Amino acid sequence: MTTREVEHEITVGAPAAAVYRLIADVVNWPRIFPPTIHVDQVEHTGAEERIRIWATAHGEAKNWTSRRTLDAQGLRITFRQEISHPPVAAMGGAWIIEPLGDHKARVRLTHDYRAVDDDPEGLAWIDEAVDRNSRSELAALRTNVEAAHAAEDLTFSFTDSVTVTGAAKDLFDFVNEADRWAERLPHVASVRLTEDTPGLQTLEMDTRAKDGSTHTTKSYRVTFPDRRIAYKQVTLPALLTLHTGVWTFEETGEGTVASSQHTVSLNTDNITAVLGPEATVADARTYVHTALSTNSLATLGHAKAYAETLAGERG
Repeated sequence: MTTREVEHEITVGAPAAAVYRLIADVVNWPRIFPPTIHVDQVEHTGAEERIRIWATAHGEAKNWTSRRTLDAQGLRITFRQEISHPPVAAMGGAWIIEPLGDHKARVRLTHDYRAVDDDPEGLAWIDEAVDRNSRSELAALRTNVEAAHAAEDLTFSFTDSVTVTGAAKDLFDFVNEADRWAERLPHVASVRLTEDTPGLQTLEMDTRAKDGSTHTTKSYRVTFPDRRIAYKQVTLPALLTLHTGVWTFEETGEGTVASSQHTVSLNTDNITAVLGPEATVADARTYVHTALSTNSLATLGHAKAYAETLAGERG
């Protein structure tokens, strides 16, 4: 079996320990790595953890499970895919962070991998995907680590919730069945939903703004039946450089709480072009928060009506 070993590196204008922490906490990954859609920490014992990752390669959404060993003292994180998907037969590597003074670090990303049946075309596909994703991840890592030091107020999260006298499954179904949103949601003009891999969706949607205009968005969604749907928007409006979110459905003693959580990063380069020459970061935060909450609450309201109607029919 042929094992390929490759290495990519980049220099980051931030302390090595800060870079390590950002990579070590997988919650950050959809925010700092463009190919990453969603990451779940499945197990965590001491320095060992098992994570499940959903990401794109060559525009295709894939998922896999990896085991990682975290070495905070050595500023090193090793990883190994538990179950790889064709054309990958095996994949592993390491993040190695090396201090270059107090405020600069070198980040090395190594990979070793094999193709299924040593297939040359499969190996070429992996070569290109690893090279493209590694360059993308390292460039994004540098941009986001450095930006985090300069402007912490540009990334923020918020949640909208409704309490429903209905079942979590019905609420989940309403959000999961996005292919029916054009008939169910007034602000949605048209939808294209594909789910080639169960639980991994590609959603393209045309939505209507208050002024009558429509805009198109594309998102990748990861579904966890009856509990939550995580997503990452990959076509972004001018005011954003990031938009991720999670729909959650939790049954409580008071009813089922349906929530829509958003995490966004503002694109400061476009604030005045979109909102006017006097507009500030605070204005952009308010505008984005209001726009996203309006759509979320509209969707949650229709989901609530749908679930409560079904609950009433069941008696």
